[in-house]
Amino acid sequence: MKQAQFETRHQADWQALAGQLKLLEQGRPLGAQAGEFAAAYRRLCQQLALAQGRAYSTSLVERLQLLTLRAHQQLYRPRQNLGPRLLGFLIHGFPRQVRAARRSILLASLLFYGSLLGMGLLVYLFPDLIYSLLSPQQVARMELMYDPDASRLGHFSERGSSDDWLMFGFYIMNNIGIAFKTFASGLLLGLGSLFFLLFNGLNIGAVAGHLLRIGYDQTFLSFVVGHGAFELTAITFAGAAGLQLGGALLAPGPRSRRAALRETARGCVGLVCGVIGLLLVAAFIEAYWSSVTQFSATVKYLVGAMLWLLVGAYFLLGGRQRQAA
Repeated sequence: MKQAQFETRHQADWQALAGQLKLLEQGRPLGAQAGEFAAAYRRLCQQLALAQGRAYSTSLVERLQLLTLRAHQQLYRPRQNLGPRLLGFLIHGFPRQVRAARRSILLASLLFYGSLLGMGLLVYLFPDLIYSLLSPQQVARMELMYDPDASRLGHFSERGSSDDWLMFGFYIMNNIGIAFKTFASGLLLGLGSLFFLLFNGLNIGAVAGHLLRIGYDQTFLSFVVGHGAFELTAITFAGAAGLQLGGALLAPGPRSRRAALRETARGCVGLVCGVIGLLLVAAFIEAYWSSVTQFSATVKYLVGAMLWLLVGAYFLLGGRQRQAA
């Protein structure tokens, strides 16, 4: 094969690999292309050997040698310690992944918050509607949890402050369980994630509408406003990741369904890890801040507003400077 034919045949592969190397050398992840990098490196090594064996021009051989060296350095570079990698993900990677998944997050948010607000309004206007979702015993328990005379708010409101760490563990297990079901059920062609988004939205909305109607608005709203910035956001993110899994199965495009699911699931890993982090923060706030009654509702509203603004700014602005570099 003549050199011109050889270059024409493999030029696109070399350019694609050079683009991947540029991303890696800037410290940016390859995303869905990560699985192709090692295979592209092996093909490049074979092409370099062919170029040397066929005595192609020195300029071509040197170009392939430089490309091979860069790829080798990236493929076999020492891995960062967990700490710096985790910090880099929290500062840059997670908010960028959230913005990349904005369409599925918007859909999940519309389903969750739409059902929440709609059911809350209906229960507020038609009080008996709550019993179509919750039993009388569950309704009574909710009223006890947010009783204005309670010394602590939330689950097991009769507990003392020394039991907050037990509630911290309870909230972690409960919330992560909900998020995992919302995400993993996306394998049922997205229907499972759709169900859990609507189910949780309807139930939370029903409770909110009922408590606001009976005059427990201050205790309920002051309880949820703080940790809700992290917990409710995490639920929508988990639902969005599940909807992505369902979308890969329903519309795989030119790929097989298995390949589409594998690629989509790989892209969702960071999003799901971020969801777990959000839920850890939410559980801490819920156990140690949301449940206390020593502070006025106004103070808790102000803190809650700042937390919502902080979460919004993090996902809108986080990682942009490094991405632009």
